[in-house]
Parts: sequence; structure tokens; C-alpha cells
Amino acid sequence: MTTRRVSRTITGSNVWTDRVQMVGYFNISISGDWAGTITVQRSFDKGSTWYDVDQWDANTQEYGLEPERDVWYQAGFKDGDYESGTATVRLSQ
Repeated sequence: MTTRRVSRTITGSNVWTDRVQMVGYFNISISGDWAGTITVQRSFDKGSTWYDVDQWDANTQEYGLEPERDVWYQAGFKDGDYESGTATVRLSQ
């Protein structure tokens, strides 16, 4: 299995991790001292259209499951959802 991993330190609205292709179980890690709402999104058309999957307003360590192949993920603050601080967001498999 190929290891898939993206991580980004985010300090503003409309800032996202790089896009990463996921299939099966994957990890979601959000840490730091920040305020706002972080959204995880997925795309079935290589990033032309994004759909919200889940949102968090506090640090978390969780996992997700993507049953389909060729599905892309990104995570970050949607426009207007960032309030302050620095969040480190990591998606990995």
C-alpha cells in the first residue's frame, strides 16, 4: 500500500492542506492553539467540486473511512471560518 500523507500549519481563512487521494481507513489529526471551524472535504472529480465531510472547532485525533477509489481529500478553514491562532492539520494513511 502506498503511504499517503499531507500536513499543513494553517493561520488563515480559505487555506487548505494539499489534496491527497484516500481509500480505506485514514487518520485525521488537528492540533495547535486556534479558534474557528476546520472542515474536511472530499472530491469525486479530482478537485473540481468539493463536498463537506465533517467539521471541528477543537483539536482532535480521529479516523475516517473512504470506501471508493479515486477520491481526494483536503482539510482547512473555509472562507470566514478562521478566527485566530495556528492549527496543524494532518491527513494520513
